[in-house]
Amino acid sequence: MAVTIYHNPRCSKSRQTLQLLRDRGIEPEIVEYLKTPPSADELASLLSKLAMEPRALTRTKEAAYREAGMADQNLSRRALIDLMVANPIVIERPIVVNGARAALGRPPESVLSIL
Repeated sequence: MAVTIYHNPRCSKSRQTLQLLRDRGIEPEIVEYLKTPPSADELASLLSKLAMEPRALTRTKEAAYREAGMADQNLSRRALIDLMVANPIVIERPIVVNGARAALGRPPESVLSIL
């Protein structure tokens, strides 16, 4: 099973989710998305797999969110995605992908539904 985790090692939920996977014998591909952000197309694909819109996957309390003007309700879906790619700190984490399915690890146990 090829599982990928979009991971931030400084985030406790991300670390907990990674440990949950490892405890189940799964060694996922780890993408440290702050170092290697997804492209706009990759993020759009992740959103589709998560069945979420960009705003639902955005960390609104991050300074980058305000600084980038992401609170503007007139921004298009694509504009939000582009801003998320340019400011990956605003992407909620962790995201676990298993084939055509994905889950947000908040709480970490929510990823069990796609394994």
